[in-house]
Amino acid sequence: MSMRTITFIEGEYYHIYNRGNSEQKIFLDDKDRERFLKLLYLCNSKRRIDFNNEIVKRKVDAWEFEKGTPIVNIGAWVLMPNHFHLYITPKTEARLPSGNAISDFMQRVLTAYSKYFNAKYKRTGSLFEGKFKSVYLENDIQAKYLFSYIHLNPLKLLDSKWRDNGIKNKQKALEFLDKYKWSSYLDYMKILRPQRKIIDELDFLEFFQEKYSFQEEILDWINLKEDIVV
Repeated sequence: MSMRTITFIEGEYYHIYNRGNSEQKIFLDDKDRERFLKLLYLCNSKRRIDFNNEIVKRKVDAWEFEKGTPIVNIGAWVLMPNHFHLYITPKTEARLPSGNAISDFMQRVLTAYSKYFNAKYKRTGSLFEGKFKSVYLENDIQAKYLFSYIHLNPLKLLDSKWRDNGIKNKQKALEFLDKYKWSSYLDYMKILRPQRKIIDELDFLEFFQEKYSFQEEILDWINLKEDIVV
């Protein structure tokens, strides 16, 4: 998987996303999702970690592995059946030879996951739809919007047209989000779990560091009926 030529600026924030080639599913079971999350955690390191040799063959708990100095900070994430979203910033002190922490990180994650997926399902060819996509966040309004957008993405599995028609049963929607473990929603709800190690809350929006602030923001978006565009 080739590297992107775009330069991501230290101290700035980005929306990173990609989907399966021809919109095919990239996560077929929970083991796939768990592998991707472990890669988000382990590939976020100055040193390159060999997942198979250092984790799988040695039967090491990936979440307890001492990965070393991270190269990016992740503020939010979500896995959907055929795509993923990340809210991310290059880590200022992570000086890599490539000078491009986000591109290096994403290349590691997507290459490792593609190899795993192709081997598991005995397939060949590209898993993802070209290189990952990135959007620069110009201000706090965009950042706040993205934060909510990522965490509300799973509601499309409950009602694919909820953004057009609104949520009729808000309690059901909140219960669905509470049970959906493939996003950082539960981490901002202060649920203790290993996957919480993926994110770095302190480097992101201060107004979401309290549980009640996060809940209020989610409720505000659920109450909206306007269409939301990526």
